[in-house]
This record gives sequence, C-alpha cells and structure tokens, in this order.
Amino acid sequence: MKNSGPLRRSRKKAAKPAPSSHGGAAGVLLAAAALAVISAAAAWFHLANGYTLYYGDAQAHLAIARRVLDSRTPGAFQIGTVWLPLPHLAMLPFVSNDAYWRSGLAGAIPSAAAFVVAGAFLWAAARRLFHSGVAAWAALLAFALNPNLLYLQSAPMTESYLFAALMALLYAAVWYRQSGKTAAILLAAAASNAASLTRYEGWFLIPFVALYFAYARREDRFRAACLFAMLAMLAPIAWIAHNLWWYSDPLEFYRGEWSAKAIYQRSLDQGMEKYPGDHNWWKALTQFREAARLTAGNVLWYLGLAGVVAAVIKRAWWAAALLAIPPLFYVLSIYSSGTPIYVPHLWPSSYYNTRYGLAMLPLLALGIGALAALAPFRLRGAVGAALVVAVSVPWLAYPRPDAWICWKESEVNSNARRAWTREAAQYLKAYYRPGDGVFSSFSDVVGIYREAGIPLREVLHQGNEVAWDGAAARPDLLLHEGWAVAIAGDPVSSALQSRRGGRRYKCVKMVSIKDAPVIEIYRRTNEDSFHKSARREE
Repeated sequence: MKNSGPLRRSRKKAAKPAPSSHGGAAGVLLAAAALAVISAAAAWFHLANGYTLYYGDAQAHLAIARRVLDSRTPGAFQIGTVWLPLPHLAMLPFVSNDAYWRSGLAGAIPSAAAFVVAGAFLWAAARRLFHSGVAAWAALLAFALNPNLLYLQSAPMTESYLFAALMALLYAAVWYRQSGKTAAILLAAAASNAASLTRYEGWFLIPFVALYFAYARREDRFRAACLFAMLAMLAPIAWIAHNLWWYSDPLEFYRGEWSAKAIYQRSLDQGMEKYPGDHNWWKALTQFREAARLTAGNVLWYLGLAGVVAAVIKRAWWAAALLAIPPLFYVLSIYSSGTPIYVPHLWPSSYYNTRYGLAMLPLLALGIGALAALAPFRLRGAVGAALVVAVSVPWLAYPRPDAWICWKESEVNSNARRAWTREAAQYLKAYYRPGDGVFSSFSDVVGIYREAGIPLREVLHQGNEVAWDGAAARPDLLLHEGWAVAIAGDPVSSALQSRRGGRRYKCVKMVSIKDAPVIEIYRRTNEDSFHKSARREE
C-alpha cells in the first residue's frame, strides 16, 4: 500500500502520449513519396496541356530568374525589387537550360519540390500535434489534393514556397512546445527567413511567432523569443539592404515605381474605381472569404472551419492561430489597398488574385486533421477516410480545369496575351537572326523572346539600366539594335515614334488582338533587303 501513490502517479504519467511520435520518420518518408507522385502527375498534366505559363506572374518570375544569368548585365541587380528573391534563386539551376526555360519547366521543378516539402512538414506537424497517423494523413490529403494548389505548384508561382516555409514553421513550433530544444528555434528561424524571402506575409509572421516562443514554455522564455527574433529578422534586413544598395532607397519595394502602392495610385489617377475592400473592413473580409471558399471548395471550407473548433478542443488552438496569420495579413492588405482580390460573383465580377484565398488552405487542412483526431480511436480510420473523400469528391465529380478557379483565373486573364505573344514570336522567329539585338521593355513582351528562342542577353531592356536609359532618351545616338518590340504607348514605342527615333526605325508588324494592347515590331531602316522580304511576307 505504501507504493500505491507513486505507482498511480507513474501510471498516470505513462498514459500521456509521447511528444515524439513513434514511426514518424518512416511516415514522413512515405508522405514525401506520395506527395512526389501527386506533384509529378499534376506538373506533367499542366505542362502537357500548355498551362504552365498561363499566369502572367509565372512568366514574369521565370523571366526574372533567367535574366540573372542571361543578360547583358547579369548579376544580383537583375533580381529586381518588389518581388522577393527566393523563388527566382531556386530556379537558377534549371533556368539556364533553354528547353526548360522555353517550356516553363525550369520554374515548375523547384515549385513542385517546395510542394513536397510543405506536405511532408504538414504531415509531421499534425502527427506530433494530434499524436495520430490518421489525423496526419487526413490533414495532408486535404491539403495535397486541392486542384488549385496542384496547378500553382506546377507553375513558377510562389504559393508552394510559402507553404513549405509555413509548414516548417508550424512543425518547429510544435517540436519546441513539446521538447524545448534550441534546434526547434533554429528550424523556426530558418523557415521564417525562407518565408520572408518569398512573400511579405513572412515579415508579418515574425512578431507573432516571437510572441509564441515567449509563452510556449515556462522556462527560457526571453532567450527563446530573442533568439528567434534576431535570426528571423536577417531576411527582411537583407532585402532592405539589397534595395538600398541597388536602388538607393531601402523601401523601394514598398514605394518605388513598380510597387503595388505606386501602380494602384497611377490607376486611380487614370480614373479606375477603387479596389473593393479599400478601407472597408466588411468588404475586405468578404472578398478574402469568398476567394478562400472558392479555392478550397465548399466542403473543405465548412468542414475545415468546424475542424478549427475541434483543434481548440484538442488544445491545439495556438497551431490554428499560427496558420490564421497569413489570412489575417490578406484581409489587412485588402483593407489598406495593397492587395486587391476580385472574384467572379462579386463586383466587379472578374478574376484577379483569387489564388491568395489559398492562404486559408493550411488552416482548413489542419482542421480536417483535428476532426479526425477527435473521433474515437476505433472509428478514427473510417472517419479520416470519410473526411478525405468528402473534401475530394466535389473536385473528382467535375475533374476539369474550368472548375478550378485559379486555373480559370489564369486562362481568362491570359487569352489575349497568349495570342499576341504567339503571333509576335512567330514573326520574329522567321526574320530575326542571332546577334541582331532587340530594344524592348521588360514587361509581358518578354514572353515573345522566350517563345521565339531569343536569348535575353540579346535584348536591351530596363534591367540593363544605363544602356537602356540612354537608348530610350537618345535613340538617334545610342540605339543600335536591329529590332525593337513595343506595347503601343510604352517608353519603347514613344522613343521610336519621336523625331529622334522615327527616322531610324520603321514599324514592320503590328499585332492587334481583341481586348489587348497593340504590339508593335520595329526594324532598323537601313536593312533594305529585309524590307523587301517583309513587304512580300505582308
């Protein structure tokens, strides 16, 4: 009887689930293998159907990565400003391959790899958090089988990079709460830096995660929070330093010529209506909510929200709170006019940035895992399978891209661009000769050179800074390229139609597509033989 008290205490302690999940390493490997198969199948489907570069942003990300290596002035300056550099740097090992660049595969490969990393960390985090393999698989499959995410991970877009960093951050938070190990803080800091070099919501996460480390455990609160905060700030400081060094303004990305703020102000000055949600909390919340619902699907939306309540019941509210920070960022951004989101069933009834609604996907997927974990042990497998089927059936019932709003957004917004890119590229491919050189802006027209197979080092664009500025200002003295490609009214068009430039270049081709700007192709006038063949071709 004397030992009964200690024995009871010992048994009570042993009944608690172990913080470190048994079989976790094998489970992560299996999850990564499954993710790799899913990712490769999706990437192949979209590449085979020509969807990889439908998004204008996908083409732009690919072009930025390419010009770091393939440019008249290659190097760090070509990384640019506004868009953060990690996705472009990840493409560098692939983008120098001409075939990969022209097809978009150079951007799809690292994006797909990031998707696998994201899913593996989500599985590991849910396994540790809920002490259930079923819950981990339910969360993972709800996340990984979403066709909108599968499309974006098949293209040079940034969502999968952000999710990889966010899921690693979630895993580190769970690990630290259970173990208190410094290695968990270091992993969290590395993940935070990756997020901060991918999208600006990574910057927004830093103070919240630091606060988490200050209260996650009773011991070493100050040390943990300070260590994380000091390391996590390295990426934002590096980006500010990059902008200061190359653009002489540490906040060029925020207030420069190509910042979202400046572009929005120029649009307002030209008479555009304000973005829906601009300084209107209810509309901002509504725009984001609808984008999130459309990207997740109705079943996952409602079950996932119910699962957030289940996560609170399972005492995982802090994990749900962490994953709710990116959605909060977007609501705040819509309100402050930094990020517009348009959905087809709300004014102005169009598609724009609907993909940002996917910021809710990790939280909803975690909610599915929480619902599975809440089920009685004997029924957990059946419940988990039923949840996965429930969230997948709506997509499987109508397995066509038209039903995937992110694909639909990219298709609708790129129809005209793809048409004029193809026509202009075919023309240049027929007449351009290596070494002729092209005077051009670094805008949507860059896709013409990719399709025509013209290296970017033969294109004089804004990324070449001094040489381009001089050619634009004094085309009569400093412009020597054999060709020029312009969007009607842009700086290239204005330079060549000026009194100084007009005598040396002649517009030999105009590409006019409905609902798109006119593309102008110019040739130097001293190429008499070209004009004869061009007139015959016309």
